Amino acid sequence: MNRVTIESKFVSNEALFELKRAHELKIAKDLNRFLLEVEFPWKALGKTLTHFVEGIVQKIPLEERIQGHVSPQAYIENRDSVVICEGAVVEPGAYISGPTFIGPKVVVRHGAYIRGSVYIAEGAIVGHSSECKGSILLPNAKAAHFNYVGDSILGYDCNLGAGTKLANLKINHSNIILRLDNKKVDSGLKKFGAILGNRAQTGCNSVTNPGTIMLPEVVLLPNQTALGILKR
Repeated sequence: MNRVTIESKFVSNEALFELKRAHELKIAKDLNRFLLEVEFPWKALGKTLTHFVEGIVQKIPLEERIQGHVSPQAYIENRDSVVICEGAVVEPGAYISGPTFIGPKVVVRHGAYIRGSVYIAEGAIVGHSSECKGSILLPNAKAAHFNYVGDSILGYDCNLGAGTKLANLKINHSNIILRLDNKKVDSGLKKFGAILGNRAQTGCNSVTNPGTIMLPEVVLLPNQTALGILKR
């Protein structure tokens, strides 16, 4: 798919994630407020996301942070900086490091690797051999099979096909540049994966280059490589 330039209003958090419908989509108030305040998705990543997740964790009393079902064979590092809400399930062999927030009805499957600075909203899935760091998964988002989700945001009901990789670092380690309003915009980030609007999907073994944005309901076909802003 070719690079395109697009008006910035179409890649705001409100446009990508339908934040006016937050209650209907079960987006938690704290997360909704955070996304509205930063306005654009790349501004919600990096240190900003780390501070947000740390703040969410600290609001919850230490003895109440692990409420879900966690297998004794799962490993939680920095346990005091991890929240696992009631109704969540963490299967044997999963690895979780904080700061991480895992919402209600989330499933973290066997072999999942959650590296910290991660917010996983209600009903989302991080599956077998999927790695997630520095990212937000909105309600019902799925990274279910052999996925890499680094410094990215998956919108409501997004689905990553098996083997999808959201690459987050350029070969030359320079900042990720976006093309908005017919000009180049420096994201200020060296690590910036992909932003998937609500209900966007990827086919098996697809790859997104750093800084890719998929507008709501866009489909990336199996084995394709994406770059820039993808629209229907």
